[in-house]
Amino acid sequence: MEPGGGAKLLPLLLLLRATHFPGAQADGWNGYAAVIEVTNGGPWGDWAWPEMCPDGFFASGFSLKVEPPQGVPGDDTAQNGIRLHCGRGNVLGNTHVVESQSGSWGEWSEPLWCRGGAYLVAFSLRVEAPTTLGDNTAANNVRFRCSDGEELQGPGLSWGDFGDWSDPCPKGVCGLQTKIQGPRGFSDDTALNDVRLFCCVN
Repeated sequence: MEPGGGAKLLPLLLLLRATHFPGAQADGWNGYAAVIEVTNGGPWGDWAWPEMCPDGFFASGFSLKVEPPQGVPGDDTAQNGIRLHCGRGNVLGNTHVVESQSGSWGEWSEPLWCRGGAYLVAFSLRVEAPTTLGDNTAANNVRFRCSDGEELQGPGLSWGDFGDWSDPCPKGVCGLQTKIQGPRGFSDDTALNDVRLFCCVN
């Protein structure tokens, strides 16, 4: 699908103030800032707190928290979380990991990296459509586009479909915010439902 297909580009400070994030101060971000979203996120859960790369850092890699298939009669949650690996330029040793809220199940994967100092600039989310008579999982996987055009697909599960690509960041991704359904006891759990990514230019 083409970039920007139905995705939203929102002013970052307005979004952060709306979610009552105490760090939403204009002097914390140099230059242009925006939020990129997709339109196919799951319907359950609540938006957690945003987490930002340090000033001057951009996300050049990511890792996923994924619960493997649970079989019958297990309760599948699939993708539970996303971590961004923020760096400066082409120095993988100089990285900082940021993570918004994650679900309770699964294990973290090894990071996938853009090449040669490129940054993450856009994303597409794989989501299983809601079903009333089955085991809902919501978000299953994510793929990212790097600033050099390379596409990286995470090691998530295969239920559902990838939606449209988000709009691209002007330079690179520098933070994230997740929508998580908390544990529901004996009811159906879905964990990660949606994600927003933040763009910076400096």
